[in-house]
Amino acid sequence: MPLHGLGHALVLTDDLEATRAFYCDVLGLEPGDRPSLPFPGYWLYLDGVACMHVAERAAYEAEVDRMGLPRAKGGADHLAFDAADHEEIVARLDAAGVTAIPNEVPAAGLRQLFVEDPNGVRIELNVR
Repeated sequence: MPLHGLGHALVLTDDLEATRAFYCDVLGLEPGDRPSLPFPGYWLYLDGVACMHVAERAAYEAEVDRMGLPRAKGGADHLAFDAADHEEIVARLDAAGVTAIPNEVPAAGLRQLFVEDPNGVRIELNVR
């Protein structure tokens, strides 16, 4: 069973609207079609692809419990997005009051910005 790429990332949140606003207003994703699911949430799209799912934590965990699945014990270290315009990203973060920690990887020709979403999830923004 070969893998073909990352389908999506799921972020659980206690503040659905603040999380949607961060990913859409600050990072530029767009809310889009989402099937009817037994918990509130959003599917957020980048270039027409639903890459980020956001779910209301308590309702999602209730569904996980109903399905007999174990609850997540932790989270990933970060979610990484490729980006194109360093100055535009910095301006958007500044306008939203989001503090970014910059980093450079000269050998890869990479400029990075690290931020946190409203849930404490680390976001890595990579600009080549």
